[in-house]
Amino acid sequence: MTRILRLMALASASIFGTACAASNSQPTLKTVSSVDVGRYLGSWHEIARYPAGFQKDCYKSQANYSLDEDGYLKVVNTCRKGSPAGEVKTAEAKAWIVDKTTNAKLKVQFFWPFKGDYWIIDLGKDYEYAVVGEPSREYLWILSRTPEMEDGVYQAISSRLRENGYDPARLIRQ
Repeated sequence: MTRILRLMALASASIFGTACAASNSQPTLKTVSSVDVGRYLGSWHEIARYPAGFQKDCYKSQANYSLDEDGYLKVVNTCRKGSPAGEVKTAEAKAWIVDKTTNAKLKVQFFWPFKGDYWIIDLGKDYEYAVVGEPSREYLWILSRTPEMEDGVYQAISSRLRENGYDPARLIRQ
């Protein structure tokens, strides 16, 4: 138990340090101007992501968002461990909106007391794709309503990522 607490403290300090360093060298991360939460709910497929230790060896990642009885967004993430045919792993979290003007900035918490930023920085006009990042630019996900994304759409998103201070070369495409 002590080892787990130390690892969580180290991870928290690392994320905080990254956020502080990024905030000194990066312009403010821009989000989309408006998110209709009702349209955002449902299933999303991960098309690409920045490498993250908590997603090591994850394939075919998916997220499902729904509203719970307390008004939080319920988040259920699944992936296949080790290979696209591997065992299904699930992680549940809750999320809440922190910018009620746009609904584009949320906090997500998989376990107490740790929570992270979840900012919607790009969104298809028909909610067919979404791009999620956070202010330190350490994490990034490209999501789609379908398991595949047209290459032209992916390339256009990649170009806009550069404008928002992200390096598309770091993306791991599923």
